[in-house]
Amino acid sequence: MNEYTIFLDRFVQESRDILGDNLVGIYLHGSAVMGCFNSKKSDLDLLIVIKKALSDRIKRQYMDRVVVLNEQAPLKGLELSVVREEVCSPFVYPTPFEIHFSNAHLIWYRTNPDEYIEKMKGTDKDLAAHFTILYHRGKVLYGREIRDVFSEVSRENYLDSIWCDIENAEEEIVDNPVYMILNLCRVLAYVKDNLILSKLEGGEWGKANIPEKYMDLITGALKEYQMNIPIRMNESLAKEYAEYMLKQIKTKFR
Repeated sequence: MNEYTIFLDRFVQESRDILGDNLVGIYLHGSAVMGCFNSKKSDLDLLIVIKKALSDRIKRQYMDRVVVLNEQAPLKGLELSVVREEVCSPFVYPTPFEIHFSNAHLIWYRTNPDEYIEKMKGTDKDLAAHFTILYHRGKVLYGREIRDVFSEVSRENYLDSIWCDIENAEEEIVDNPVYMILNLCRVLAYVKDNLILSKLEGGEWGKANIPEKYMDLITGALKEYQMNIPIRMNESLAKEYAEYMLKQIKTKFR
């Protein structure tokens, strides 16, 4: 992560220049703060907190800079959300946001920025998971301390958020095996042992807590995630694994 320190400093400075006194803080979460950042597979996860809603003019100005900065980010780019302070504490769920951006939205913004600014608003259940990681393991890049800005997300809200991310695992595991194999591990680790883990940590937990028949799947996913060694996957076993894990998770939900 050290190679991105200068980049993050620049991101902070440009955010301060545009958002000014409206800026409460800029916070880093995800793999970059959990010891498992991979420049070929990880994005930089950021939450930007502001005091009051942004005008469309400021949104456009800010997004123009974000898109330029995104070109200097890791291969997967930036993933960021801008939220108002009032939804952080007490926590509001589903969480309203002012702006959201990732590489998945890059073409849309470049093609029709006015439409993007108009329509990229609403609520996002994923933010409960992001806030939880940030609250327990995040880093302040600029502004007020995390626990001065964010309240803890309830177990109910966090579970709903992470369930939305895995509920279709039996279908999605074939197309996105590494993410889904490891994510199922870390979700089960939370519902069973109340642990908030990275995907890497989730996989290691899985190796110690999940039946031996699924060890090759988990080990393969960890190798690809850490060392970029392509996973050789038995699709039928992967689907069986997803079914097993979802049943275990549902059992612990109750």
